[in-house]
Amino acid sequence: MAVSLRQLEYFVAVVDEGSFTRAAEVLHVTQPGLSHQIQALERELGGPLLERLPRKVRLTPAGRTVLPHARASLAHAERVSSAAKRASGLNAVELHIGTLFSLSIGVMPAAFRAWRRAYPDVQAHLVEFRHANDLAAAMDAGRADLAVGPMPDDWSGPARPLGAEEFVIVGHADAGLPPEPERVRFADLADHHWVHFTPHSGLSEYVDRACAEAGFQPRVAIRTEQGPAALAMVRAGLGISLVPCNIIPPAFDGVVLRPEQPISRPLSVYARDRPDPITEAFISAITDDAPVMPPHIAERLKLKQL
Repeated sequence: MAVSLRQLEYFVAVVDEGSFTRAAEVLHVTQPGLSHQIQALERELGGPLLERLPRKVRLTPAGRTVLPHARASLAHAERVSSAAKRASGLNAVELHIGTLFSLSIGVMPAAFRAWRRAYPDVQAHLVEFRHANDLAAAMDAGRADLAVGPMPDDWSGPARPLGAEEFVIVGHADAGLPPEPERVRFADLADHHWVHFTPHSGLSEYVDRACAEAGFQPRVAIRTEQGPAALAMVRAGLGISLVPCNIIPPAFDGVVLRPEQPISRPLSVYARDRPDPITEAFISAITDDAPVMPPHIAERLKLKQL
């Protein structure tokens, strides 16, 4: 007898609800039937997954090991069902796309605009993360149909490169930075106060690495998790920052400078399985209609002249 999705669904429901009684109510099944399925799952896996206490249940060590895999299997099954419906041209389906917070601001809107012209009736669900590792883990767990961000080194599924996302120094007009479009040496920024990022944000690594290579630690004025918030702090004159160029709006009234040694990260759109037509249409939209270097920033930095 093999493990079934129903058994995994019942197991996850018991864990989430904290009791067999509440799980049976949520699942609209009898409690004896629920208990039978859990027992069958435990026999198949070779040991107890749940410890039955008087008023609640508690995961055993084996249960803690199985739980994330059970959730991933259920999520992947849901994605497969949704993909099959999309491939059949059925309405009332969703496309789940994982990405980073910064990319959801700077890259995704243009791609969604182009994609929605062809599929106005398909809903999109954006799943956003602070760090590329969290994005990759979500894809492994089946939480999204495809991802937009730095591709994991060991990814074996379909993928398409989007180009290199550049990072730029931004500061208030009175921050004492060189005039645009000069390039700036990181070593010359050691005396500035910085709008930095929290350690959980993937953006923090780029600031720390660049400053360390230039021989100093940033003088942190304030930390935030997201690039747009960093831009707001910069505009308020709290310090300078290093941000992805694509989050900078055309109306940004501060200084935008390219580091003397360019800082960038390669971006890709990648999927677990071969994309269905609707997913492939989104991949084409983000490849063709969402440049990782916005034209207004390229103009400010005079990149066409480089």
